[in-house]
This record gives sequence, structure tokens and C-alpha cells, in this order.
Amino acid sequence: QVQLVESGGGLVQAGGSLRLSCAASGRSFSSSHMGWFRQAPGKEREPVAAINWSGGRRYYADPVKGRFTISRDNAKNTVYLLMNSLEPEDTAVYYCAARPTGELYGSSWFLSQNFDYWGQGTQVTVSS
Repeated sequence: QVQLVESGGGLVQAGGSLRLSCAASGRSFSSSHMGWFRQAPGKEREPVAAINWSGGRRYYADPVKGRFTISRDNAKNTVYLLMNSLEPEDTAVYYCAARPTGELYGSSWFLSQNFDYWGQGTQVTVSS
């Protein structure tokens, strides 16, 4: 069982930066693959970034490549999403998700159904 709590969202101007945090409880965090997803009003949830259990592999959706960085600190049971050069199109609720068991390959990293546990989300609003 993994419980997730996101924080760090807020209102920022276009071009600014935010760092989201996702604090996890439960013994399986250090062996869990983690992902960030987002959902804008009226749109479906979409993938943002993912990271494997060790932090050695990272994956990014095309809209955020070069601007966002996912990382994790297993000693602190926390995964981060550093968001730079924010754009109004990045406005959404951002969710952290965990997959405690089972490997992922290729595009499966970006499928929300492959993640078993979810946080409550944190709102990010980017003004133009």
C-alpha cells in the first residue's frame, strides 16, 4: 500500500518555475515506479513524466521535454517535478502516481491504468 500527497502547486506567471513534491508513505516506495500526470479542465488526464524505482530511467511526454525534470529521493520517500519555462497550457491539476510492482516498457510508462495508487492532486495555474 502506498499513500501519496502532492504539494507545491500554485499560481505562476508564464516563463516562471514551480517544483512539485509528492510525499509517499508505505514500505514499497523505494521499489515503486512513479509518474506525474495532469488534467486540465474539460480534458482527459495526460502523462507528464515518469521515473523508475532507482531514478536511473526517466521519461517525458513531448509537451514538457526540455522544460520539466522528474527526480526522486528514496531516503525521503519523495518524488519531485521541477517545472521551468511554464506556459499557460501547463495549467492543470497535477497528480502523482505509483506502481509498486511490475516492470513497464516503452509507451506503457505513459498509461495511467498502469499505476495503482494516486494522490489527490495539486493545482498549477500559469497566467499569461
